[in-house]
Amino acid sequence: MKSNPFTWVVAAGAISTSALLPLSAAIAQDTPSDNAAAAEAAPAAAADAVPLDDTTDMAEVIVTAQRREEKSRDVPISVTSLTADQLATANVNQLSDTARVTPGLRFDAAGPAVQPSIRGVGTAITTSGGGPNVGIYVDGFFRANTYASDFQLMNVENIQVLKGPQGTLFGRNTTGGAILVSTADPSRETSAEAKAGYARFDAPSLQAYATTGVGDNLAFDIEGLYRRGDSYFDDATDVKNHIGRYENWSVRTGMKADFGDAGSLLLRYEHDSMNDPTSLMYNAFVDRRGDARFFSTVADPQASYGYSDSRGLALINRGAPDGSYATKPGDVALNQPVSFRQRTNAVEATYKADFDFAQLTSYTQYRHDFTPYNDDLDSTAVPYFNLYIGVKDTTISQEFLLNSSDKDASLQWTVGANYFYYKDDWSDLKASGYVPSFGADPDTTHLQPFGGSSTTTGSLAAFADATYALVENKLFLTLGGRFSHDRVTDAYFNTNQFTGFTGYTGRDGENIPFNGAPQTRIDVPNLSDNSFTPRVVLRYKPDDASSIYASYTQGYKAGILNVGGYSLQPVKPEKNNAYEIGYKYEERKWALDLASFLYDYKDLQVSSFQAGAAQITNAATARVYGVEGQVRYSVTRTFDINAGATWTHARYRSFKNAPFYGYCDPAVADPTAPTYCASGDGSIVQVTNDASGDRLQRSPDFTANIGANYLIPTDASGQFTLSGNVYYSSAFYFDPSEQFRQGAYSVASLRAQWQDPSSRYSVAVFGDNLGNKHYLSYINANTTGIQSIWASPITYGVSFGVKFGA
Repeated sequence: MKSNPFTWVVAAGAISTSALLPLSAAIAQDTPSDNAAAAEAAPAAAADAVPLDDTTDMAEVIVTAQRREEKSRDVPISVTSLTADQLATANVNQLSDTARVTPGLRFDAAGPAVQPSIRGVGTAITTSGGGPNVGIYVDGFFRANTYASDFQLMNVENIQVLKGPQGTLFGRNTTGGAILVSTADPSRETSAEAKAGYARFDAPSLQAYATTGVGDNLAFDIEGLYRRGDSYFDDATDVKNHIGRYENWSVRTGMKADFGDAGSLLLRYEHDSMNDPTSLMYNAFVDRRGDARFFSTVADPQASYGYSDSRGLALINRGAPDGSYATKPGDVALNQPVSFRQRTNAVEATYKADFDFAQLTSYTQYRHDFTPYNDDLDSTAVPYFNLYIGVKDTTISQEFLLNSSDKDASLQWTVGANYFYYKDDWSDLKASGYVPSFGADPDTTHLQPFGGSSTTTGSLAAFADATYALVENKLFLTLGGRFSHDRVTDAYFNTNQFTGFTGYTGRDGENIPFNGAPQTRIDVPNLSDNSFTPRVVLRYKPDDASSIYASYTQGYKAGILNVGGYSLQPVKPEKNNAYEIGYKYEERKWALDLASFLYDYKDLQVSSFQAGAAQITNAATARVYGVEGQVRYSVTRTFDINAGATWTHARYRSFKNAPFYGYCDPAVADPTAPTYCASGDGSIVQVTNDASGDRLQRSPDFTANIGANYLIPTDASGQFTLSGNVYYSSAFYFDPSEQFRQGAYSVASLRAQWQDPSSRYSVAVFGDNLGNKHYLSYINANTTGIQSIWASPITYGVSFGVKFGA
């Protein structure tokens, strides 16, 4: 008889919980019960597992996963919390690096657009108004632009990865979860610190932070960050050295005013500048296993138009000649220019006030991003398919959050309202003089106009979440819900040379003929959706150190207009219904989190790329279930470890129109046939495939990490710290039709640091990917070529730090 996955998940959770209850009870008997004072004194930020002596308790982890500060063990959500020390010991510099220390989390990309996924729930959509599946929040502010999602980390206090849908408390586009980044507020106590480093591939870096106060109510801070390097890519054509050279810098400043009983106001300004082509350093995909099935739709399976040897077939578009393409990890052969630039200016205001009954927080944001890039879609040095796209984005948001004040009351509640405005323009860019352009001339100014698009997204939402103690300090019920109204307006696309329809229905329902002229503006009818995302949780506390919960939550990704695919057909919202059973324990020298989960995932928004355009469809349904666990343990007062693992079974239940890429058939003369050679012999065509039962794209079955931190204190020579982390991922596919595979791999990092007796100066040496493992970061499949980017090989370096003041 076929087993029910939900029954299996419930059983796994029950077995795990029942097995650990006696163990936690036994440990609790040996643990002093007077830890309440230490808990109250713990800082209101996620705390690292610091080494202990015989009288010191491990600092408790405080999270804001429910939009208020709480002990992690009391929060019925799977959370991976990372402190600044943990990030430093794992050599985490970019937000995407957090995947190395967070099982179940991946950061993938489509060109420079970065899209995280959690437990298999993610997307590869890169289009006007597309948006993420995992919400990224920095100090409470949502980052909507996927081209600015992978940013340099500045003075981070902690990062929290919330796993599972977060539609009630965080809203739209959180079907997979949310990532919360918290940075330090300005302080009136004067202090400063600076770090300078140098790493392999001629990569210097410099970061400095300073804060001070003026009087009793004003505090200021400023931070700067600069990184550059030659990158690890080589030009196989010997045309250009340092082809992947990058230079990035950021500056961020803030002012915090304390008005006493009237509250406080924090104003921030941030400017980011990036000149980094790394995400576009593609080479040609090599099918080493023969699993890509490229010839399955071709009449002559012996007809190959690329390079073939004992390693497999390099799938090169249009039979590119030898010497014009590269397949070796780190080698590229591209037709210049290839570039990505980002210019961001952001202003944020956070106002907080305490009332007798509640705490009010207001988040106000204005953000503008300009992210133009030049791409070589065929991944060869032959000038076939060069693309220029410039994207301008403007975000305006306002949120009011009200939390109950009495932490000892039987009822704890949160209510809020949110306004979100987001306009992105992939069309005429006055600043550059270009429209999105496509062609074969290396000179960008000679590229032919190639469409363009724009959407304006608006959202209004109101939400409430309340937890009531059914039995004092034992049994708790949480009920929550969010109502959202989403609109996409003023949407249009400009036709290009390949737009094929002859007429369309306008915004007012009228029939409008179309004569096929390129750069014709097509206005797309507005899209409007209403969504309600509920949350129900039952939590039981056997004792003060442990917690058991069962939850139902829902997340949704708002509907979009597929203007990037030159389509008037709207794409429906996707929804994820999630069921989770979890157990948490935290006491003295160790902490443990376990969870089992089941997702009923509907109307997935899945994208593919054809001739440089994003084609977006709704996959019917998917089912995801699995188990995960994470542990922190202080073995001795100078040695602590942390580990985590996630097993995920993520499969499409029904997806009969999944994109599939193959070679055209030279024998087919019918232009309407799916394998017709529209671009010439050897070109790649996109057809459809029944992917029902296939794995969700970019979803490994198993991921895990283990890290350790060992201190060697000395009286006269300061303190030595040795730390390391190993991350493992099982095999997965980059696409829904299981064509483009990455095998299992593991990555190790190490760090050794010395700190002088005054704790003012430090020196560290570090290394990443110490096994020099060659693995693919991501693959972008397109009818113009199958593009692959390889992860960085082994890197190593040294850093110096100095601190002054508090």
